[in-house]
Amino acid sequence: MSKRQIRQVLVGRPTRDGDGVALTRVFDSRHAALFDPFLMLDEFGSDAADDYIGGFPPHPHRGFETVTYMLEGRMLHEDHLGNRGLLEPGGLQWMTAGRGIIHSEMPRQQSGRMRGLQLWVNLPARDKLQPAGYRDLPPEALVEHRRSDGSLLRLLAGRLDIDGQQLLGPISDRPSQPLLLDIQLSANGELCVPLPESLNALLYVLDGQLRVDGRPLRAQQLAHLGSGTQLQLDSPDSASRALLIAGQPIGEPIAQYGPFVMNTREEIEQAISDYRHGRLTG
Repeated sequence: MSKRQIRQVLVGRPTRDGDGVALTRVFDSRHAALFDPFLMLDEFGSDAADDYIGGFPPHPHRGFETVTYMLEGRMLHEDHLGNRGLLEPGGLQWMTAGRGIIHSEMPRQQSGRMRGLQLWVNLPARDKLQPAGYRDLPPEALVEHRRSDGSLLRLLAGRLDIDGQQLLGPISDRPSQPLLLDIQLSANGELCVPLPESLNALLYVLDGQLRVDGRPLRAQQLAHLGSGTQLQLDSPDSASRALLIAGQPIGEPIAQYGPFVMNTREEIEQAISDYRHGRLTG
């Protein structure tokens, strides 16, 4: 069995989105072809209400899926389909924009810390114009596995065979075959994660510092991992936390303009026209 090595390390850049929400854009469309099927990753987090209170008022999407994982604080999702979901710490929302969706994500707090992640996952051409959909998953819907050393694994999506157990996450039927795993290692903890060779894999460190097959990686760094069938991690000095993001590459052309992700420029122009004329969600 071969171990995955770090191929590239990225550090995100601070920016603002929505109605002035402060966030770190870990990666964006510039890396979409390399990180296929993943298009973008944002981390938002602040103790200052001014950094998040404006939220993300109603806005459109087409052609991909958004995954929002809440770590601290509370945020309300609402969309044109009538879906309404309150994201609380440890909760997850999986939204399929498909043909088109208009939604908002607004804070449900006036003070305190808010922190979370949003990941954009591409859809293959055959699925880009499917009906929009939304899944709201409370913390208890995620699959947790506590290891003997005190480390905790939370499986957000996909399948994982570990410690003699077969774990199945609440999301397991997506075309990109995503494996999303929240890894919380105790001090001096070690972990070997089996990974199908075919999956493109990223590791984003949320807190602390860990090592990937001996190479250190610190908080707010993202590692693009090379090929292999195992991911070897350890946290030698203190507890650490990371999100493993893996999926099956789609291998199709990517055309993106803001909240629309299609395969050609003509399809992007059609999405813009549909939105302007009220046909995006039709």
